[in-house]
Amino acid sequence: MKVNFQVEGIPAYEAEALLQNAESMPGTKRVTVDAHPGYPCRFSLADAEIGEEVLLFTYEHHAVTSPYRSSGPIYIRTATAPAVLAPNEIPKMLRHRLLSLRVYDGEAMMIAAHTTQGTALEALVQRIFEDPAARYIQVHNAGPGCYNCQINRVN
Repeated sequence: MKVNFQVEGIPAYEAEALLQNAESMPGTKRVTVDAHPGYPCRFSLADAEIGEEVLLFTYEHHAVTSPYRSSGPIYIRTATAPAVLAPNEIPKMLRHRLLSLRVYDGEAMMIAAHTTQGTALEALVQRIFEDPAARYIQVHNAGPGCYNCQINRVN
């Protein structure tokens, strides 16, 4: 049975606030993109182009009241639009990366973890969501461990 899912980047209201307050956030760095791919934007869910400016800063990607609350470094393009993906659509920026998937239940407790090549992501997401306890998946780059996006089960 196919389960529908939705890939989501950082919400627009959060990205806008982050971009407006970037200069006041400790440790924020402005970076000019010098390789493609290499700077995945967590708002547009696309790799930034050479010459673009991105912000690198710490983002709390799992702001929950469980032991799995988490934050880490991410990039956001300074001039971009939010990702608009259809249900079950995988963004291109995930297809060429080795990914780490952390699966959570409705209480924000991790119930499984996997690694996969991005080209195999859709099939793995389908297998994960066969478990009715699996509510959402946080996707990270497996090497550096940076957060990419969240995949939610769609009822």
